[in-house]
Amino acid sequence: MSFKIGDFVLVIDEDLSGVIKQISGHTISIETTDGFLLDFQSDELVVNKESNTLTKELFSQTTIGNIVSEKEQPTKRKQIKTKSKDRYEPTMEVDLHINQLVRSPKGMSKYDILTLQLDTARRQLDFAIAKRIQKLVFIHGVGEGVLKVELEYLFGRYDNVKFYEANYQKYGLGATEVYIYQNAAPHTN
Repeated sequence: MSFKIGDFVLVIDEDLSGVIKQISGHTISIETTDGFLLDFQSDELVVNKESNTLTKELFSQTTIGNIVSEKEQPTKRKQIKTKSKDRYEPTMEVDLHINQLVRSPKGMSKYDILTLQLDTARRQLDFAIAKRIQKLVFIHGVGEGVLKVELEYLFGRYDNVKFYEANYQKYGLGATEVYIYQNAAPHTN
């Protein structure tokens, strides 16, 4: 490949490019786009005629003053708008279905399953209170309604908690939403 001074070249296997400033045998000195003079062998370079004219056009119309003023202008922060409906969505969901809590419920009695579900609900509620999470949803399913009744009893033991049916469109009848008042005492037994 024939090179001449002024050609815009790309360096093979490196993210470098520049303009040829000097040719001495197979050694070619290029000035990189960062302004450094580097030597390469001729077989390490490729001429890129399109970039040469494109680069000249780009930089001939842009002055340093324009670039500096562009950088100095403060950018307005874009505020992320949330729909009012999304603002009131619970921040935490707890699925109490047994297949979400254990790999296999084989060998567990109904009492064991209910106990595990209630312990999980109590732990998650205490966690939410400790982390100041205001809303959470317990997904318990419809079933026979035993877990729902037990959850209502559990939530009733907390002074700082209000609970009600969760969003029907999202959860159907099988979920209870809990609202935690942040300034009250943790809970009473």
